[in-house]
Amino acid sequence: MWLNLVQRQIPSRAMVYLSPVLALLLSLLAGVILFIIMGVSPLAALHAFFIEPLSTSYGVAELGVKATPLILIGVALSLGFKAGVWNIGAEGQLIMGGLCGGAVALYFYGQEGFYIIPSMFLAGVLGGCAWAAIVAFLRVRFNANEILTSLMLSYVAGLFLNLMVHGPLKDPEGFNFPESRQFSDSALLPILFEGTRIHLGAIIAMIVVALGWVILSRTLLGYQIKVAGSAPAACEHAGFSSSKIIWATLLIGGGIAGLAGTIEVSGPIGQLLPNISPGYGFTAIIVAYVGRLHPLGVVFAGLLLALTYLGGETAQILLNLPVAVTGVFQGLLLFFLLASDVLIHYRIRFGKPALAVEKS
Repeated sequence: MWLNLVQRQIPSRAMVYLSPVLALLLSLLAGVILFIIMGVSPLAALHAFFIEPLSTSYGVAELGVKATPLILIGVALSLGFKAGVWNIGAEGQLIMGGLCGGAVALYFYGQEGFYIIPSMFLAGVLGGCAWAAIVAFLRVRFNANEILTSLMLSYVAGLFLNLMVHGPLKDPEGFNFPESRQFSDSALLPILFEGTRIHLGAIIAMIVVALGWVILSRTLLGYQIKVAGSAPAACEHAGFSSSKIIWATLLIGGGIAGLAGTIEVSGPIGQLLPNISPGYGFTAIIVAYVGRLHPLGVVFAGLLLALTYLGGETAQILLNLPVAVTGVFQGLLLFFLLASDVLIHYRIRFGKPALAVEKS
């Protein structure tokens, strides 16, 4: 039996929303096969990945901790992706935001004041914006591919953070370990529920989601973003400046990613380390696509991808699985999502393909 793809006359709206569900099911099926190959019980592995982390109230709170940066950056990237601006460097913008916010916390070390955390947030946003501004300038001025420039700058940011914690920002009483001082209590985000690590950043993430929805659905900028992504020629014909859209989406994305970095160092980490992110900036790309580039969809996608982080840690402890399985699951989800998205524009038809008639 032959399997053919037949182009739809009109893209399927149902498949736009069913595609992520299909991708998740295929990822679980592929995971079962992977666990069998590794000699691990698939039921035990899936339980460790998706059930065990949520079996306690502390685990549910940890899900919020992990999801906060993913949701923040996912919303930020969604704006750019909708406009056809491919910011792949949110990881670097997160790192620079965390570094700038952490530097402010260290500057006020030992001091008390309500202004410290807002100052850290401002520094983090500006740090992320500055790093994204390099990408925007190169794209607008020299038409440099933002995928390459933003990605390469992520590695530069990581090395710069490493330099800072080995040098000027290193704890003078830290026995030469590459880390900063522990932040003062006044530079740490308030905990929302006693006995957990869920912090004020989770509420900030929800505010950013609401603002992202307002921008896309209720503002001229949001309209320009959608037109620029879906019909670039119409965007130019309407007099919308593509350069302004590029600058706006990259600066907004960089600023939110920088805010996420500051929230990480002032929340669950509490200091500057050589590595302040397990790859949230890259994982957020998957979050944005699984969430269909919509702020509300990003919330559910962020929770799902956050669960893979928790599940990977749990499976490592309970089943002695390598933590790299987390990355495999995330990669499978993106792979199957891209494959499933084909069904938005094509339908599957079984049967032999029609034979071409030879010309005489």
